[in-house]
Amino acid sequence: MANEEVNTGRRRFLTATTAVVGAVGAGFAAVPFIKSWSPSARARFAGAPVSQDIGALEEGQQLVINWRGQPIFIARRSKAMLDILPQMDALVADPKSDNADQQPEYAKNTWRSIKPEILVLVGVCTHLGCAPELHAEVKPQPFDPDWKGGYFCPCHKSRYDLAGRVYKSQPAPSNLPVPPYHFENDSTLVIGVDPKGAA
Repeated sequence: MANEEVNTGRRRFLTATTAVVGAVGAGFAAVPFIKSWSPSARARFAGAPVSQDIGALEEGQQLVINWRGQPIFIARRSKAMLDILPQMDALVADPKSDNADQQPEYAKNTWRSIKPEILVLVGVCTHLGCAPELHAEVKPQPFDPDWKGGYFCPCHKSRYDLAGRVYKSQPAPSNLPVPPYHFENDSTLVIGVDPKGAA
């Protein structure tokens, strides 16, 4: 009789232990399956916003960072550079930035930017995807004796002004795009997220 009681208690212990171990094992087995539902680290990284300190960026200088596998140009323009932009309207193909695919509504202005002095562009030529180069100085260039500053794509000679607007009659069909972005504070730019309240 005593032996029977011991066996019953042992049976209950073994049954409970087996159930607990089975539940824990099922939990561990489910983790990879559940994780597969969420985006991979690479996918999250590809679309994740990127923050950049621009406090040390001087007038006429440009930073190039990477977002979604694309170069993003961040340039600080001087007052003289900004003053040139209205003079460029007659030379560029889309002076009022009417093509909504090229910039968000909050950057549809003379400067194509939130803050006039800070220009943010996707640094990929709209012709065949080459990388345009910033030639900020207003001085004669081999590719344009009347150069007013801006971007030049050496691959097929497309030219853009200091707001990323493409010149008329170029291989590139449209302006350099403006990515979604906002200012976290006076010296921090966040690429990939529109400003609060922006449509």
